[in-house]
Amino acid sequence: MSSIRVLRTFAAVAAEGSFAAAAARVALTQAAVGQQMRALEADLRRPLFQRQGKTVVLNEAGRELVPQVRRLLALYDQMLAPAQAAEAMAGTVHLGAIVSAVRPLIQATLALKARHPALDLHVAAAKSIDLIDSVQAGALDAAVVVREPGAPADVAWTPLYAEPMVLLAPRRLEEASPRAILQSQPFIRFDPTQHTGLLVERTLARLRVKPQEFLELNALESIVELVRSGLGVSVVPLLRDARWQGDARLRVLEIPRAEERRIALVQRRDSGKARVGAAVVRELRGRTA
Repeated sequence: MSSIRVLRTFAAVAAEGSFAAAAARVALTQAAVGQQMRALEADLRRPLFQRQGKTVVLNEAGRELVPQVRRLLALYDQMLAPAQAAEAMAGTVHLGAIVSAVRPLIQATLALKARHPALDLHVAAAKSIDLIDSVQAGALDAAVVVREPGAPADVAWTPLYAEPMVLLAPRRLEEASPRAILQSQPFIRFDPTQHTGLLVERTLARLRVKPQEFLELNALESIVELVRSGLGVSVVPLLRDARWQGDARLRVLEIPRAEERRIALVQRRDSGKARVGAAVVRELRGRTA
């Protein structure tokens, strides 16, 4: 019988639309995701996906299974919740997130609000360093941030997921290795003074390539839009909430032994909203939409 983890992986594949994107969401390799999905199909004795080359989409049986899996996961999460949690799910809670994590955090808060109407949840977006400062100062109860080396140890950190660095290129480019593309195409670099920029630099060093740099930005969304417009290529973290694989103008190429950007929930150790923070973590780790 398939485990809860396999069901969570299936839910992630259904939400993300590809094994690669689901892998980043559940912190597995793409090969491990494929293996789990084959095991699930074997357990259920029916195919759940249509496979066309490197593309996989849910077939009719797979689509019918999605709501059932979501209900099972929701019930399991309720079983894990402490008996007192229901009483604690009330009051005003201020949350924060880096821009790339705002959408999944809002989805998580909406799900919590639906189950706990007495909760009043507020979400703000900012840079990791500012969010951490706000948590330490008590202005935020918790925040979804990038966990960087040297991050303060006087707060509680809960790992959420990892985002591997990938090569993002226009779809029109012919098949080629990441190294060949980086050597031949204009390169849009993420700000090297930021932690994400340092991960880009280490990834390029591993590939032993010096790209043709022509632009530097500190906004991932702007970089993606420029690549989509065919103005260059870039090395960026595979955002958990991205839908790049399904974008007709983008190619996402995996990078061997890629660096990873680690996302975590940070909150004060003496937080009175720890139960709500734990519920947010469960939603972010397991949600399927």
